Amino acid sequence: MSGKYRGLSLLGADIAQDSWEQAVTKSIIVINPNSNEAVTAGIDAAMEPLRMQGGPSIRCLTLKEGPPGVQTQHDVESVTLPLVRLAKSLEEEAGAFVIACFSDPGLYAVREAVARPVLGIAECGVLTALTMGQTFGVIAILKGSISRHLRIWNAMGVANRLAGELAIESTVAELADREHTLARMIEVGKRLRDEREADTIVMGCAGMSPFRGPLQEALGIPVIEPTQAAGAMALGRIQFGW
Repeated sequence: MSGKYRGLSLLGADIAQDSWEQAVTKSIIVINPNSNEAVTAGIDAAMEPLRMQGGPSIRCLTLKEGPPGVQTQHDVESVTLPLVRLAKSLEEEAGAFVIACFSDPGLYAVREAVARPVLGIAECGVLTALTMGQTFGVIAILKGSISRHLRIWNAMGVANRLAGELAIESTVAELADREHTLARMIEVGKRLRDEREADTIVMGCAGMSPFRGPLQEALGIPVIEPTQAAGAMALGRIQFGW
């Protein structure tokens, strides 16, 4: 490498290091838009592998005004302005925000309101899946969620790579029955793998976070926990100052 380009490389490294050093004093703030504290606890556990010495802290918060589960379009719309208010109140201490709901509620409104990276877990989960296979399948909680998710995939321009989306027909609260939930997720995941030929699986609810490991073991193909995907992207955004 010539001195000219080596200098550019070193400059880029210096900029990235400066951005990282400035950002580690701030937090990645992960917001659960529903009011279910058990879901927030699961999200917090899922974030643990992303917590590293010298890196930014990761705080997982519950939107107190949120419904017990974000399960309808009405629920999505109802949390948008509360999410904006919460993010604006935390902007000075945030290095990045993650909205931890698979409908990505309020994503564009929060991005418009704050001068920090804002990541939605549906967007990040699917983009991650597409680096691991040609097609992705989604495990939804309810059939009513699927049409809402399809609007996201069409807006992202990735609908042609969707192998399929199937529901386990459980509410957010019912995900607490772990034995039943895992059994249904394995059943649906196998259908997506075998009948729809999905190369990868994205878990379609932040409340599913405890099941990624056993589900991937049962299916034998990559399973993406979308809050982890968004958290990893948030770390990258901070590291490189993007």
